[in-house]
Amino acid sequence: MTRVASFVAQRPGPPPAHSNGAVIAGDIDGQNGIAASGRMLGAALAARGLLRGTMPLGLPSVAPDYMGTPAPDAAIIAVVNAPYLPVGLSRLKPRGMLRGRRMIGVWVWELPRVPADWAIGARFVHEIWAPTRFTAEAFETIAPGRVRLVPYPLLTELPFAVSGNRESFNLPADVFIVLTIFNLSSSCARKNPLGAIAAFKAAFGSSRDALLVLKLTGHARYENDFNAIRAAAGDAPNIRIITETMSEAALHGLMAASDVVLSLHRAEGFGLIPATAALLGIPVVATAYSGNLDFMSPDSSGLVQYRMVPVSGPDSIYKIPGAQWAEPDIGHAAAWLRRLFDDPALRISLGTAGQRHALQALSLAQLDAALAANGIT
Repeated sequence: MTRVASFVAQRPGPPPAHSNGAVIAGDIDGQNGIAASGRMLGAALAARGLLRGTMPLGLPSVAPDYMGTPAPDAAIIAVVNAPYLPVGLSRLKPRGMLRGRRMIGVWVWELPRVPADWAIGARFVHEIWAPTRFTAEAFETIAPGRVRLVPYPLLTELPFAVSGNRESFNLPADVFIVLTIFNLSSSCARKNPLGAIAAFKAAFGSSRDALLVLKLTGHARYENDFNAIRAAAGDAPNIRIITETMSEAALHGLMAASDVVLSLHRAEGFGLIPATAALLGIPVVATAYSGNLDFMSPDSSGLVQYRMVPVSGPDSIYKIPGAQWAEPDIGHAAAWLRRLFDDPALRISLGTAGQRHALQALSLAQLDAALAANGIT
């Protein structure tokens, strides 16, 4: 698909020295992390007076046909991962629509090794913006010298809209709540909710003094994964699965109502949930590997030890020869949960330290520098 589309899609010519703002292109209304990052970038550009509109771009099953014309002289910031970018560009009409514009790709990937078709997509952008050092190093292997570290502009959304509390979420007021949030479409094997269940059970058994809340989406499309999660939870009286669709404000409220946010991922390109929780001042326990290390440190979060293992699971996109990811230490994760359960003061201090560290690490200065370097004014 990517290779065929690359013969049809128009490649960018030499970039102009100056662009009159930028258009955000991608799955603008999608309910996933990539779409959310596009909306964040749009909000950040709007706050700077640089947003010149949005345009759908991507696979036909994701993005509708674009019927308009981008604002004159505006750059295109394509929040569309490399394999799908040529497909999206091949759908644009008229063919010369993007001639003379600066093209920037905002990409995220979860492994140090990048699939071959990403190198094809790299031919269609002048520069790649990567949200973490982990992803930037991976992209340098396919586009050396054209990768820039630009963290997602989460700080633009502060203070976060927060809606709901324990009562409205039907959660008990007097228990220790551990929250895990994930989308099954983002790979159950990578997000590793089974590891979260195992760590929680190791820490608390069937005690009703603690409650594990699994907030997930995508259960209807990924029935086998959902069934595996329910089987792992079993009839435990202290594990609850929530599948209802929530607004972003309600998700923030659910995080704020929890004592700890847990992410025993095997790999993250960024880690939007841990980052959001940290900025809300909620202590985060997470695997000490991959993109989340840009905004988490041993002094500001509960980093879980791991060992590197070959990538496994049914997700074909991650089956790259020699690829590895992290296998978090369940016992170490359980120890962190027990420690935070036993020490309310530590929960407060770790949440405060995590918030302070994330505010510094996710500074908007790198976005401003990237816009200036690309002549987007």
